[in-house]
Amino acid sequence: MAKNKMKSHRGAMKRLHVTGSGKVKRNKAYKSHILTKKTAKRKRGLRKATTLKSADLKRMLRSMAR
Repeated sequence: MAKNKMKSHRGAMKRLHVTGSGKVKRNKAYKSHILTKKTAKRKRGLRKATTLKSADLKRMLRSMAR
C-alpha cells in the first residue's frame, strides 16, 4: 500500500473541468478587465469555453491528480 497520495492542485480543480469523453474544458483568458479597447466580436468569442490542447492535457490531468 502506498504511503503518500498525490494532492490535486486546488487552483486547477477550480478552473478546469473534465468532460465525459475525457477532454478538459477551460475558460479563455483576457476577459476580466480593459474591455473598452476590445471589439464586441472579440469579447463574444472570449465568453465561450474551449478544450485544452493535447500538449497541455497530460500535465494538467496530473496536476488534477487523475
